[in-house]
Amino acid sequence: MYNDSKIWIAKSGDEKVFVSPKMACRHGMIAGATGTGKTVTLKVLAESFSECGVPVFLADVKGDLAGMCNPGLETEDMKGRIERFGLAEEGFKFQSYPTTFWDVYGEKGLPLRTTISEMGPLLLARILGLNEVQSDILTVIFKIADDNGLLLIDTKDLRSMLTFVGENASDFSLTYGNITKQSLGSIIRAVIALESEGGDLFFGEPALNIRDWIGCDFTGKGNIQVLDCQKLINNPTMYSTFLLWMLSELYETLPEAGDLDKPRIVFFFDEAHMLFDSASKVLLDKIEQIVKLIRSKGVGIFFITQNPKDIPNGVLSQLGTKIQHALRAYTPTELKDAKAACMSFRENPEFDTFETLTSLGIGEALVSVLDEQAVPTIVKKCNILPPSSQMGAIDDNVRDSQIKANMLYVKYIETVDRDSAYEFLQRKAITDEEARVKAAEEAAAEKQRLKEEAEAQKAAEKAAIAEQKALEKQALAEQKAAEKAALAEQKAAQKKIDDRNKAIKSASKSVASSVTGTVGREAGKALGGAVGGKFGKTLGGNVGASLGRGVIGTLFKLK
Repeated sequence: MYNDSKIWIAKSGDEKVFVSPKMACRHGMIAGATGTGKTVTLKVLAESFSECGVPVFLADVKGDLAGMCNPGLETEDMKGRIERFGLAEEGFKFQSYPTTFWDVYGEKGLPLRTTISEMGPLLLARILGLNEVQSDILTVIFKIADDNGLLLIDTKDLRSMLTFVGENASDFSLTYGNITKQSLGSIIRAVIALESEGGDLFFGEPALNIRDWIGCDFTGKGNIQVLDCQKLINNPTMYSTFLLWMLSELYETLPEAGDLDKPRIVFFFDEAHMLFDSASKVLLDKIEQIVKLIRSKGVGIFFITQNPKDIPNGVLSQLGTKIQHALRAYTPTELKDAKAACMSFRENPEFDTFETLTSLGIGEALVSVLDEQAVPTIVKKCNILPPSSQMGAIDDNVRDSQIKANMLYVKYIETVDRDSAYEFLQRKAITDEEARVKAAEEAAAEKQRLKEEAEAQKAAEKAAIAEQKALEKQALAEQKAAEKAALAEQKAAQKKIDDRNKAIKSASKSVASSVTGTVGREAGKALGGAVGGKFGKTLGGNVGASLGRGVIGTLFKLK
């Protein structure tokens, strides 16, 4: 309840216990066993911050914070509490608060999204459950995407990028170090598992603009953002990492503000132990750094958990407002934890802190806040005020009407899938495939051309050889014809020679015969005349002629 420019949260006897808005940026804690009244305390604080114009974020794990949008009901119990605290005289009234419902899965509120790039490799590695080597490779993937101007918006962008790097690992390894396909495969499997748990809904656009949460309604009340975590809490890693992302986003977005009269926004993180469970040292250091430094950005954080020991000492030491509901101490470990919780308070001499803590009733708490000089007050046993809004869950129809009536409905309800790494790599794959097909076609055409050229060359060589053979054959035929003609000519010439020789021989023989005949005849005649007169001359001439022809013929034959 906002009273006297302070946040009135409880009464210790007749004394009012306030939280100074100026000290809210020193953060706070609400702790206690289940069923001790932590949710009521949270609601009272959230309502009071809203009343003083401070926006609020609530992580609604059980669904019982949704009633902030409706006025509370005047039950018999509430009447008794109002009378006991004297709230009627203080102007207490049942009222509603400007509430916006969000849901990572888009079922019980506006879709709450962020992008892969905004989440960053460190927090994303935690969501995916990666080991140190895989986390380093994921960081390299982000670096490659950034160097190539590729937007990582949703999980399909990340999967495409992982596949692309895997296909070109040998090329990237020369610049970014060794990138094993086994590690890439493990990361891809983790991304697919995340998608099956709703990660494909959480990562996308329009991404949440954290500045949309910082504002007031027309009455001056700070807007209350309620994130329904009933389903999200089933994935503790994603739940806690998302809350850490919001803190990181606020730290990076908001400018330095110094000490303000009241916070710019206050966050209430229920089941806070999930923020720190299984967190690496690097992540714990980052959480502690953000908690320490975000105060200067005007942001207050309240952690709600069952036991203070769930919060690391480095963070616990930064919490100025401490509201401790009852702790049950039945075992040695529980006794030790309860004593440790008591030791974090400034002791009040009026009561034993340990005995009081273990015997607190519902709605009672040990409270220590920061005074105007930021000094923790001594611990007080207090009764927490009742809330002004409705306790418990709301009807789905009421929730739906609240969601659709909100001014942010139009901005965030529809998913926008703009051009990013997935689309770029898809186009690149198509272009590369077309280039590959074109290159293959060109290679095939070149091969066909070379084949045709080879065949043409072979045909030309074959034709040349055939032509050469034809020429050689023709030349050989011509040579043979020439030789045959020469031989015929030679034979003809020889025949002429032979004929001439025969003619000469015949002529010679005829001459010889004529000569010898004449000679013989004349000789015979002479001889016959000498021997026998005229008869003898005639007979001697014939014998002489025959003898002369025989002798001459023999001589010619011998010759």
